[in-house]
Amino acid sequence: MRILYLHQYFATRKGMTGTRSYEFSRYLVGKGHHVTMMTSGLANEEFAVPQRTRYAEFEAEGIHVVSISAAYNDPQVGTGMSGWKRMVKFYQFAHLASRLGRKLPKPDVVFATHTPLTIGLAGAALGRHFNVPFVFEVRDLWPEALINLGALRNPAIIWWLRRMERKIYARAEHIVALSPGMKDGIVRTGVEPERVTVIPNAADLDLFGPEIDGSVSRERLGLGARFAAIYFGAMGLANGLDYVIDAARILADRGRKDIVLVLHGHGGKKDELKQTACDHGLTNVVFSDLVPDKAELARIVAGCDACMTIYRAAKEQTWSPNKMFDALAAGKPVLINVPGWLGETIEKNRCGRCVDPNR
Repeated sequence: MRILYLHQYFATRKGMTGTRSYEFSRYLVGKGHHVTMMTSGLANEEFAVPQRTRYAEFEAEGIHVVSISAAYNDPQVGTGMSGWKRMVKFYQFAHLASRLGRKLPKPDVVFATHTPLTIGLAGAALGRHFNVPFVFEVRDLWPEALINLGALRNPAIIWWLRRMERKIYARAEHIVALSPGMKDGIVRTGVEPERVTVIPNAADLDLFGPEIDGSVSRERLGLGARFAAIYFGAMGLANGLDYVIDAARILADRGRKDIVLVLHGHGGKKDELKQTACDHGLTNVVFSDLVPDKAELARIVAGCDACMTIYRAAKEQTWSPNKMFDALAAGKPVLINVPGWLGETIEKNRCGRCVDPNR
């Protein structure tokens, strides 16, 4: 089978974001299928497109990668744009992907995964062009998630995104949701339940495991004999890492020098978090830069005693975070502030605690 896979932020284990699409593609290639991945190269430097070049082609473990010149060179730049400008940039990429994709060999199926939502426009257009099924994977509910975070208030953009969301769902032969809450959200838009399948995130057991030696990473971070709880991943508005800084202040006030909180990653809020920790003289918070090597991340996690899965809009019950499953695969207890299926999974299986961030 020939599969045309669209993921704007595709990354391998050398990248600095989730590798769900990579793992799926690698598995499909191993089963004898042909996978062409259309991406922007933003999440993986190895797929960077040379300047003044519209696209470049690469090979990654049997995956044919077509990397399109991105609308902006750094995904963090996009976080500083206005809502309209970001949407225009997303739409530009979708337009380029749909035009370039028509020049590729005819696939048997088109599979597009968002975010951003606009990637679904390219997937739907290519499915229609080739007259093949279009499958849409939903990793986040747009615009609802953005509204709940307070990141989207413009009524015109909200109207536009809701209209786009329903249009893409209507054109999809089938829809994949990453959590039961996401499926419920999709069904509320009018999609038949039987057209939606839930496939949650998971962990890469080739990388994460309780047998991994994290002693070198622990020493490098200067954790000593303290109990270390780590958050690893993006440090943006949605991640709510102010909760971690607040917890560090409370621990410091209580004289708990035996506990240290590690923040490992990058994002638009990182400098602000570091400044806040500095302003309060917090020595029980350690910041670590995200490295483009998931094997090294596995060693860093192994060097800690527990993992944190934190979100700002903790009432949101639709997420399916990679980091939680990676932590469980590493054999670490998880501290999470998200109710719903995630918190229930942790509590029911006695592998951590779900806490109320407002207490």
